[in-house]
Amino acid sequence: MDEKTLIAKRVALELKDGDLVNLGIGLPTLVAQFLAPGVNVSFQSENGIIGMQPLPAGQAPSKDLTDAGGAPIGAAADACAFDSAMSFALIRGGHLDVTVLGGLQVDELGQLANWMVPGKMVPGMGGAMDLVSGAKRVIVAMTHTAKGAPKILKRCTLPLTSIRRIDLIVTELAVIQPTGAGLVLLETAPGVTVEQVLAATEATLIVPGHVPAMPVAA
Repeated sequence: MDEKTLIAKRVALELKDGDLVNLGIGLPTLVAQFLAPGVNVSFQSENGIIGMQPLPAGQAPSKDLTDAGGAPIGAAADACAFDSAMSFALIRGGHLDVTVLGGLQVDELGQLANWMVPGKMVPGMGGAMDLVSGAKRVIVAMTHTAKGAPKILKRCTLPLTSIRRIDLIVTELAVIQPTGAGLVLLETAPGVTVEQVLAATEATLIVPGHVPAMPVAA
């Protein structure tokens, strides 16, 4: 199993029946493929749709049905579309149960940096700041390192997306929960040791006496 699939499958286990969920661009969009049987979730995209789903196999893409990153999507039978004003009213009004976002860095305070790298061209901040501030629960789905360098740091060096503490970090190595006391190591990925997680992490992790293996959706 590749690392992105592993991350998406673990995040999928966090979603509950009836949730309204926003999936960020890139890796988070994979989560929709791995919902547990019987779990009905409505996926929202900030470009104006509730009822987003993966494009069914064999179905031709439509230029009018895309996610926030412009990738083709499918739509559930009960999907609805709306303008950006309504979309961001849902986000800013606290109506999203969960947002799943990618990350460039997360620090010991649980603060996320994911919208820009200084000196590099970016299309804009998108909805990241609104999502991190407005969703009831924020899950960051990202690789643990980038080119061998840790992405979970003592302090973010990139511009922050929000000062809010996020709720959960899921990587290909571990599941980590930011708390008021610091970052708590909840789970390690199958075959990964606590020592390997610590070696790949700049931030200090709080390690309980027993750290179970990460469960993964089928």
